[in-house]
Amino acid sequence: MTVAALCPASAVPSDLDGGVLTRRGEKTTLDGAGRRRVVGTAVLLLALVGALVLTMSAGHPAERASLIRWYALSWALFGAAVWTLRKVPARQAVFLVVAGAVAVTATGLLAPPTTSTDSYRYAWDGRVQAAGVSPYAYAPADPALLPLRDRWLFPEGADCDFPYRYAVHSGPAARTCTLINRPDVHTIYPPLAELYFLVVHRLAPEDGRYEAFQVGGALLAFGTSLVLLATVRRRAADRVADRVADRVVDGGAHRVACWAWCPAVPLEAVNNAHVDILGVLLTVAAMALLSRHKVRGGLLLGAATAVKFLPALALPGALSGFLATRGPSVRRRALGALAVVGPAVLVVALAYLPYVLASRASVLGYLFGYLNEEGYDDTSTGGARYALLRLVLPGAAALPAALVLLAVAAVLVLRRGDADRPWRGALVVTGVAFLLFTPGYPWYALLVVALVAFDGRWEWLGIPPAGAAAYLGVHEHVGTAAYAVAALAVVAGSVVRARRPLAAGTIMTGRRTTAWPGSGGQRRGGS
Repeated sequence: MTVAALCPASAVPSDLDGGVLTRRGEKTTLDGAGRRRVVGTAVLLLALVGALVLTMSAGHPAERASLIRWYALSWALFGAAVWTLRKVPARQAVFLVVAGAVAVTATGLLAPPTTSTDSYRYAWDGRVQAAGVSPYAYAPADPALLPLRDRWLFPEGADCDFPYRYAVHSGPAARTCTLINRPDVHTIYPPLAELYFLVVHRLAPEDGRYEAFQVGGALLAFGTSLVLLATVRRRAADRVADRVADRVVDGGAHRVACWAWCPAVPLEAVNNAHVDILGVLLTVAAMALLSRHKVRGGLLLGAATAVKFLPALALPGALSGFLATRGPSVRRRALGALAVVGPAVLVVALAYLPYVLASRASVLGYLFGYLNEEGYDDTSTGGARYALLRLVLPGAAALPAALVLLAVAAVLVLRRGDADRPWRGALVVTGVAFLLFTPGYPWYALLVVALVAFDGRWEWLGIPPAGAAAYLGVHEHVGTAAYAVAALAVVAGSVVRARRPLAAGTIMTGRRTTAWPGSGGQRRGGS
């Protein structure tokens, strides 16, 4: 299997003349080759599910090496399964993607959180809000919240000898600890994330613990798969290549498998229940709407940013082509940009307003402390951030260089981006940000996976495993090497795509793209 074969941009199989479907009257039946492709893909998908089950079962710190091995195998099986799905007929491909999404997502529900304790903070913040207290007002260890503690989140005595327990001062009585990481600092999560925590707390059964957030993550992850599938199939329906010589061809389902079957989804979105999945779903919905409904897309993008700040990187993609040298007048472009940015800013402001009134400046929580702790604001002492830039630049120059290069990427998207496909520009800016800042938390890269799934820019799929290597690796150089490989894959994929702008077999209608910002026009050309 070649890397370039994974999630290709073309939605049309290259072997149309071979015939994967035959027609008998009104019925469409698989031929022998089609059946073999379906069975082969299903076998790989079952193997992927099995590897993910074993990954989830290796959650104890003593089994970290086993977890890494099974997780790496899951990625290999994922690549093979998506590659074989390319040649599966459209109807069967859709069934496999949906069924596979259910099975892959469900594996995350089989074990307690495996590699992260963040969901315990979610449960605590939901409980605090249900008691009528702002989650930004007190740190979990604050004595003012003693009445809200229980033995699940705040074990005592011998229960504090287990891994992932953090000491909490509770006076001269029994030794107390907590499952909540960083218990002495205020919450860092934006307001719509806090609202999500409250909703899950309200809906969860009284004896519910982390399971409620895992179920919530599973529903959001599967919902993201459905939104992606609806979007790519709607766009495929606009192309004359949907049916060639009476043979149904792929409508983009294999692209959606890049998200639906990705091993990072069950591990990070479901098992570890990271709230990032809510931001991803909102961003995907925003990207799907922007070419037709800019205001609605802006509202959703603002909501995504009010869940986690990372989706703000998608804004240049939402404004793709805004600085193009040709196209509509400056006034029309400004109105189009305002239709996106205005609603987005309004949603963020309204989301923060009640918490600002209740907690004032503490709504920023541990944000600045987190940036300092992770080394984003000081590159002179080394660390894992800016790992690729520090290979070629002095440490002190890494942050300015990263900001300049990220700005260059954003400007290029604003000048040359495709307004009808805003996710492409969003992927470029977001992916470049990951390669420049090299974050050590793999769940951040869920957004990259979702943006890849829109039209199969396979070269960016090295970023999520690179983040996992940085997070799970025993040495920071492992993460640096993984990010270097991911960067090389992006370069290689970009070169291949530049030399072959249209994949073999793609049929164009000859129609032109609607000019930015557009007012609901559809692109009818090939993708």
